[in-house]
Amino acid sequence: MAHKKGTLGSYRVFRLESWEAFLQLVTKPPFSHWAFRGERDERWPLYSSLSRYLRNFGVSPEAWPEQEGRILRIFKRKAHQFLVKPPELDDDFQWLALMQHHGAPTRLLDFTWSPYVAAFFALERTLADGVVWAMNPARINSSRAPKPSRMDPRTNHNFRRYFLKGDHRFIWMGEPHTMNRRLIAQSGTFCVPGVLDTPIEEILHPNDPGNILAKIVLANAVRETAMRELYRMNITYATLFPDLDGLAKSMRYELEFHWAYNPRTMEKYRA
Repeated sequence: MAHKKGTLGSYRVFRLESWEAFLQLVTKPPFSHWAFRGERDERWPLYSSLSRYLRNFGVSPEAWPEQEGRILRIFKRKAHQFLVKPPELDDDFQWLALMQHHGAPTRLLDFTWSPYVAAFFALERTLADGVVWAMNPARINSSRAPKPSRMDPRTNHNFRRYFLKGDHRFIWMGEPHTMNRRLIAQSGTFCVPGVLDTPIEEILHPNDPGNILAKIVLANAVRETAMRELYRMNITYATLFPDLDGLAKSMRYELEFHWAYNPRTMEKYRA
């Protein structure tokens, strides 16, 4: 099995050509206790959806703090119409998680404690080489670090104090106190950057290479075997998004799968 390893800046890069190589890598230390994020194109930097939107549509960086605060205020004022029990008004992180859940651009990046869930998101829709990013929560500000962070966004007013102004270059990782169904189903957590103009991989401290972040590139040849094995593990859109939308999206892979034969080659499986 092909397996290439290198170091780029502050993180290691692994280029894998088989599903077995991926399993061997992520199920052993150090990665067995890290968090993961799947992207369907290994060329994409780790920007949040909010960063991408502001950059792509030419919003002046001077306006970013005000505009981010503005959509948070608007969402709080209007979302109560659709919520049985809204979050506490001052719990900005809980509100951001709710916004993220429903598709609003936020600075939160979805990660998962499951490398298999990350692999699913990396491979399910890719036509190129996918990527699974791995991050060590013990080496950054996080809910799982040895010492609690004073910048924890779950603490009242901390989001406005340490994140909204965009002048603190750091990363925090963790979950809101109350988790929704999707977050639970995906073993999800969030990576929260303190700045919006720099991708995650450039925010991390360059003097600790390989011990905070790793980039695991999965060659496109991995996809067929990996998706079939993930399907057998019951990792599908229907289980990761336990609602009608998730069930509908799961029909995509059902087009590629059949218990009796290979829909690509029409080869029948042996009884």
